[in-house]
Amino acid sequence: MRREYDFSKSRKNPYAKQLKRQITIRLDTVAVDYFKQMAAELGMPYQNLINLFLRDCALRKRRPTIQWPERAPTQSEHTVQR
Repeated sequence: MRREYDFSKSRKNPYAKQLKRQITIRLDTVAVDYFKQMAAELGMPYQNLINLFLRDCALRKRRPTIQWPERAPTQSEHTVQR
């Protein structure tokens, strides 16, 4: 190995932007805590674990089962029209 390397003529990886994209996402604290705990057990960063989980879902074309809570009536629906 050399003591020093000359990177003055180096160039950025042209494929690096295609590998990952930085985004902002809001997650429940319960979900974040779950992945942080699992990541600590596995010895890896929790963001990487979330990425692996989401990638697995995408590759398997998994779709979530969502059950929305019933909507509470609005104030105008409570008001009786005369």
